[in-house]
Amino acid sequence: MRISNFALLIVMLGGAVLHTHAQNSRPQTEESVADKTSEGRNIFATNCAACHGLDGSGTQRAPNIAANDRLQRLSSADILRIVSQGVPGTGMPGFGSLGEARLKAVVAYVRDLQGKTTATSVPGDPKHGRQLFFGSAGCSSCHALGGTGGFSGPDLTAYAQTHPAERMKAAIVDRAARDSKFDVATIIGTDGRKYRGIVRNEDNFSLQLQSLDGSFHFFSKAGLKRIEREPSSLMPSDYGLKLTPGEFDDLVSYLHDAGSGAKAPEKKEDDEQ
Repeated sequence: MRISNFALLIVMLGGAVLHTHAQNSRPQTEESVADKTSEGRNIFATNCAACHGLDGSGTQRAPNIAANDRLQRLSSADILRIVSQGVPGTGMPGFGSLGEARLKAVVAYVRDLQGKTTATSVPGDPKHGRQLFFGSAGCSSCHALGGTGGFSGPDLTAYAQTHPAERMKAAIVDRAARDSKFDVATIIGTDGRKYRGIVRNEDNFSLQLQSLDGSFHFFSKAGLKRIEREPSSLMPSDYGLKLTPGEFDDLVSYLHDAGSGAKAPEKKEDDEQ
């Protein structure tokens, strides 16, 4: 009887060890992956978003890291090294003080952002969407796509790589949902002449304006009568009335198809970061 009890105890202990090993060797659950992604997002928002944007699509300070082909081809270890050590000679500092665990969470979040740029099908007729973009909707009068179009609005060549369909639709009708908000101003000189356009550069003493015909004008503020700032963007806000739901789908479908695999105009910093 003692032998039987001893054997039973061995079996039970062995089963407990196997159960514990199985739990430790299980792949990460969706919940644990989501927790890590959320942690990485919070760290990214605090340390990186001011320059790269919360969605990684870039700002005037730093390039797009979600749809950057070269960055996507790097291994996670390479990205970890860049985030930890920074890039000498550029505006990219090192964040080694965050510690390896938190840095890995940031890298996981960047990889998650890059995964969201994967092409997916969207409803609509892209051929008709192209006609709208370069025709009746008037998008190309301000926005360029693939090297063709205007200059007063952001280049939309690779916009769809980092923006899902619903967000693109929201940006068309809602100014608050747009990433880029250019400062529009009317400059009035001491001679009474007026210049209206987009403020491209400005400091305490000077201002550079690009008028709507594409010309650049440089002003010394000491020689200006006043600067009238406009609270709204140049982009119309009535597209919700001008376009039907079907036309919205067509336009977004064209932006999506045109942006899939496209390369946005590269900034100088892209080669360095």
